[in-house]
Amino acid sequence: MAKEKKSELEKLGEKLLFKKKNGWEDIPKKEFDEIMTLSEDYKKFLDVSKTERETMVTAEYLSKKFGFVNIKKAKKTDKKLFLSYDGVCGALAVIKDPKKLKEGLLINGAHIDVPRIDLKQFPLYESEDMGYMKTHYYGGIKKYQWVTRPLALHGVIVTESGKSINVNIGEKPGDFVFTINDILPHLAQDQYKKTPATVVEGEQLNILVGSIPYKFKTGKDAIKLAILDHLNREYGIKEEDFVSAELQLVPAGGAKDVGFDRSFVGAHGQDDRICAYLGMKAIFDIKESEINKNVMMVFFDKEEIGSAGNAGADSNIVERMVNDIMQLYGVGDYNALIKALENSKLLSSDVNAGIDPEWKSVFEPMNAAKMGYGVCLTKFTGSGGKGGSNEAHAEFVADIRKAFNRDKVLWQTTELGKVDQGGGGTIAKYLAKYGMDVVDCGTALLSMHSPFEVASKADIYHTYKAYKAFYKYL
Repeated sequence: MAKEKKSELEKLGEKLLFKKKNGWEDIPKKEFDEIMTLSEDYKKFLDVSKTERETMVTAEYLSKKFGFVNIKKAKKTDKKLFLSYDGVCGALAVIKDPKKLKEGLLINGAHIDVPRIDLKQFPLYESEDMGYMKTHYYGGIKKYQWVTRPLALHGVIVTESGKSINVNIGEKPGDFVFTINDILPHLAQDQYKKTPATVVEGEQLNILVGSIPYKFKTGKDAIKLAILDHLNREYGIKEEDFVSAELQLVPAGGAKDVGFDRSFVGAHGQDDRICAYLGMKAIFDIKESEINKNVMMVFFDKEEIGSAGNAGADSNIVERMVNDIMQLYGVGDYNALIKALENSKLLSSDVNAGIDPEWKSVFEPMNAAKMGYGVCLTKFTGSGGKGGSNEAHAEFVADIRKAFNRDKVLWQTTELGKVDQGGGGTIAKYLAKYGMDVVDCGTALLSMHSPFEVASKADIYHTYKAYKAFYKYL
């Protein structure tokens, strides 16, 4: 049977219309295998990188495998550098030509802090013959999502003598876990009348930690002292040491495949460690012959609370990083540093919200992310009338899509919901103040900021390809 000829209108549509494409459509087996292999490696990364500090340890460990040298030990002949600041943020850099640093770098920036629950400075108390620890949540969470689930405790305790003690409880087989209790439905009539924001109050997010009194003798603080005695024997600490600790509660357990076809990755902390990992993977895999400029992958802290502090994007951390690199090679002064930053181009690599059919009404479908349709290119973020946003210049966006198209990267333009629905921000505006071109670019998620975020494996793959294309062609 002869094929029907395409109409003039159909031909015109093929020529002029932009069509999103499903990342699973007509892919060869080789690409399918690459998608699945990349996602397995990503899940392994998530399992050992549940805090900022753990992420930086993982990044340094992996970087050594790819020939990167800690800048503190580097020589002028070294071209692959690893930088770490206070163990919570840092960077990878491939310096092809130190003399061209003044001409700017191609920088990929992602944050490695995530929404979570932290312990307070003095957390431990007992009530009704049970031991609890007080918490303070970090970043934008729905508090009710964190109750009645197994939680692991990760972090570091620094004693008065300066000794650092790493804590990781609840991940190994046989480990105990922690949990936040909720009231039973039989007695929840008053709770049902509350709004979702108040159905669980911040001061109710306290974890259950024990109930056996010291030497099985009840008395004042007997349970609290029993727990402190356990911690003293296990870690050599006393109650005051909690003051100089960074202890984070995260969902216990590893990243999981989601769906009968295993087409999704489900895990806590994918915002924004998904972009951090894929940017790191891209810089590891890029060949020196494929790049024409000096490139960096920067890991930021504190994005979820406004990019504050000395490790957040709203500080001079990138300035310090680039300056340290320039000083290593002995090139340029402060004026050269400022020019290097001004001439740089940056991907603000952060996640976006994928359309969920159950909550479709908050999205504007023509400019919202579809799961499995590739990396998200977000020209502006902010809320309402683009408030609090960096808006990328048209010329830079044109260069980005040209690079993506050249490497057959599936991409889609995205916004964070309808205009008056809400919104959010990223690190973009803080880096744009240096004069560099900045655009947001990352992976779509379902259930963002929840204890179990979901990403499409097809989008993971094309985000990785997008970051490689950025390094190759910009």
